[in-house]
Amino acid sequence: MNVDEELRASGLRVTVGRRALLELLTDSPHADAESVRRGLMAAGHDTSVQSVHNMLADLTAAGLLRRIEPERSPARYERRVADNHHHAVCRSCGAVADVDCAVGYAPCLEPSDTAGFEIDTADVVFWGTCPACAEARRDAVLPDNASSAPGPRTDGAPHGAPLRPAP
Repeated sequence: MNVDEELRASGLRVTVGRRALLELLTDSPHADAESVRRGLMAAGHDTSVQSVHNMLADLTAAGLLRRIEPERSPARYERRVADNHHHAVCRSCGAVADVDCAVGYAPCLEPSDTAGFEIDTADVVFWGTCPACAEARRDAVLPDNASSAPGPRTDGAPHGAPLRPAP
């Protein structure tokens, strides 16, 4: 099914902005709203941050996007919505990667007590260090085994992005 068919099947009108946003997230999963806006601008789609947030909300509500919210990071969006998968998040740079379900069927974890809920999904976030940050940390080790690598990133910025001042 192509993007236009997905939009129509979900009950949404096909617009240039929605089509471009879905195509962008197909190629760049786990992007935050600002990254989506920059990507749309780079592709020639002049749009506001508010418009991007509105499209993300509409597409998420229609089931075409999944919103994930790693701790200390802006919400991220992805197109992988048809399964119950999890995520690994780098503590240093905020990179996010998909991790397939531990058992293979939803919810893929059995709680000790459901508190009366009918559980249909488990949302697990694995935290650690991504390969690029691990390599950078190894490369930064000094002869006396002291590391000059900076502490963990908490702003969710991608590799190579300048550090933002703490709020």
